[in-house]
Amino acid sequence: MGFLRLFFTSALLYASLLPGDCITGGKEAKAHSRPYMASLQLGGKHQCGGFLISSQWLMSAAHCFQDDTGFKVVLGAHSVSQPEDTKQTFDIAAYYPHPDFSTENYDNDIVLVKLNQPVTETAAVKPVKFQQAGGTDPATNAEVDTAGWGANSWGQRLDQLQELTITMLPRHRCNSYGVAFTDNMFCSAKPRMDTCDGDSGGPLLYNGIAVGITSNGGRSCGSTRKPGLYTIISHYSDWITSTMTK
Repeated sequence: MGFLRLFFTSALLYASLLPGDCITGGKEAKAHSRPYMASLQLGGKHQCGGFLISSQWLMSAAHCFQDDTGFKVVLGAHSVSQPEDTKQTFDIAAYYPHPDFSTENYDNDIVLVKLNQPVTETAAVKPVKFQQAGGTDPATNAEVDTAGWGANSWGQRLDQLQELTITMLPRHRCNSYGVAFTDNMFCSAKPRMDTCDGDSGGPLLYNGIAVGITSNGGRSCGSTRKPGLYTIISHYSDWITSTMTK
């Protein structure tokens, strides 16, 4: 995620506590069980996640597009490096970061990405529904899930898609971020279970609906003091609708 949330200190101690060698406490997903997942790649290497929301549009994190925007978008992947018949690769026709995205605290960390052509829907490539204004966002202690190809506890990027079930935390648990934690963010984690560097842009799902976007967090993935932060999708319904009609 943002700020390169890797375990640079006490790596051996943390590794001994984690339940698996995957995105900080998660597990490998069943291949192609999340057909909306997208890998944003530069030079064939995964950089950020995203998720398909219609035949030609992705949602991701705006901060992924700060430095380099020449991504290839790969859908239908389980392994990001190995050839798979299910994969579909696209160029980006246009991308639209939210106009109020802040590079200082990642407020409004959402971007809409238009592919150069519509996808071919298959069992491995399908859009996911996302939360609209007026929908029910997850309450405190609700279980949510997410996925990505981000780093593990050793700071290594993983080749197979990983998934994770975590818990929505009360807003006061995120006060350690100070003004960096805004009304447009959720915080969610479990002890030693978290998204990490490279998972940015992926979805946070509640009952199968994308309610958040993986955004950023503390420097150490899995820290109970600084849990992961997620952009609240339902706050952007009007902007999403107007942008996708351009």
